[in-house]
Amino acid sequence: MPSWGDVLEELRSVENPLDVMRRKYLNILHEYTGRNIIAYYSAFIQKPGIDGTGIDDNDKNAFMQAVCGLDREKGLDLILHTPGGAIAPTESIVYYLKKLFGSDIRVFVPQIAMSAGTMIALSAKEIVMGKQSNLGPIDPQFGGMSCAGIIEEFETASEAVRNDPKMANVWAPIIGKYHPTFIGDCKKAIAWSESIAKKWLKENMFSEYEDSEDRAKKVLETLSSHDKTYSHSRHIHIDELKSLGLKITELENLDNHTLKNCKDLQDCVLTLHHSYMHTFATTNAIKIVENHDGNAMIMGIKQ
Repeated sequence: MPSWGDVLEELRSVENPLDVMRRKYLNILHEYTGRNIIAYYSAFIQKPGIDGTGIDDNDKNAFMQAVCGLDREKGLDLILHTPGGAIAPTESIVYYLKKLFGSDIRVFVPQIAMSAGTMIALSAKEIVMGKQSNLGPIDPQFGGMSCAGIIEEFETASEAVRNDPKMANVWAPIIGKYHPTFIGDCKKAIAWSESIAKKWLKENMFSEYEDSEDRAKKVLETLSSHDKTYSHSRHIHIDELKSLGLKITELENLDNHTLKNCKDLQDCVLTLHHSYMHTFATTNAIKIVENHDGNAMIMGIKQ
C-alpha cells in the first residue's frame, strides 16, 4: 500500500479540474481563431478590496511567462477582465506586447475592463465586446480620489476665496488635506494617461485614417472626462463606445462557425469567462495570466 508520502505525491500529480477546464476552452478558442490566446483575469469581483487584483509590475513577469514559446507571427488575442490599476505598469505591459506582436493585437472583453484595463483595450487594433461587456473612464485616480475631481475642487476653492476672502476659513480644512505638490501631480497624471492613450489609438486602431488625431481626441474627450462620465466606476457599453468611433466588433455577430465542444465563438468566450469566475469563487487565486498552451502564472492572496 502507498505510504503517506506516496499518497501526497499522487494527490499533487492530479491536475486541478478548474485548470483543466479553463485550458481546454483556451485551446478550443485557439483552434477556432488560429491566433495566440492569452487570458488576463482578476478576481476583483469575487474578492473586492483584496490587495493585488489590480494591474501592477508583477504582471509583466506573468506576461513573460505566457508569451514564452508562442509563434508571434500569429498575432495575439488578449482576453481581458480587470478593474484597472497603475498607469506605469499598464504603459510598460502594452509596450512589451507591442514589441512582440506589433499592431496585431485584438482585445476581447467578456465582461469588464475598467480604467487602465480600458487603456489596454484602446491600444488594440480592435475590441470584441458583447451586450454584457463594458469599458470605463480612464481619468486617473490617487488613493481612490479622482484627479480631475481634486483639481475641480481646488479651482472651486480658489475662485470662492478670490470672490470672498472670508471663505478661506471654510476651504482651508478641505484644501489643507492635499500636500503641496498634489495638484500638480494630478495634472501630470491626467496628461500622462491621455498622451499614451492617444498615441496608442493613433498608432493602431486609427492608423489607417488621415484624421487619426481628431478621432483619438473624440474618444478621449469622453473617456478621460470626469465631467462627461461623472464617476470613475461608470460602465460604458458597446453602443456608446461605437458612437465615439472605436472599432468594436460585437461578440454575438463575430462568427457562426461551429466548433467541437463549442457551437460558436460567443459560447466559447463566455464559457471560458465562466470558468475563470468559478476558479476565483472556489480558490485563493486573485489573478491569472495564461495562454492556450496552458502556460500560466496564478497569483494567490498575499499573506
